[in-house]
Amino acid sequence: MSERREEIKVSGMESKFNKVALIILSMLLIFVGPTYIPYLMSDVLNIDYFASIGIGAALFVVGLVMLIYLIRKKIIT
Repeated sequence: MSERREEIKVSGMESKFNKVALIILSMLLIFVGPTYIPYLMSDVLNIDYFASIGIGAALFVVGLVMLIYLIRKKIIT
């Protein structure tokens, strides 16, 4: 018995522009999410400090999940 290995196509991942845009978005969420976003939210928008830190941490987690997804789908080798 021979096994056929089928790759699952993810919609929107065919073009290089989309791949690069998703990688850049992931990196922005990882690095900018927990640093600049809480600063802007607490100082500029006058949102509570702990709420802004929570939102920054949530953006960091979203960026990590997105990065893991891109690695598993072989977008990032």
